[in-house]
Amino acid sequence: MAEKKEQSFEDAVKNLEKIVGELESGDLDLDKSISKYTEAMKLIDFCEKKLNSATKTINKLVDENGKISDFEVKE
Repeated sequence: MAEKKEQSFEDAVKNLEKIVGELESGDLDLDKSISKYTEAMKLIDFCEKKLNSATKTINKLVDENGKISDFEVKE
């Protein structure tokens, strides 16, 4: 059995855009609309977690001493 590769953020966004288009078209029956809406909410959750993880990673920088510290904007 082949392992399922984790979906990328970009693929999730594309799938979400497709679902939104399908829902906006008004061509789906109620049951299919609910199914698509549920799928969209799962994709939104996935994307939100990916973005939060990326934000945490980006906000950590290595300074000159090799110490990891939070990023601070200096004005």
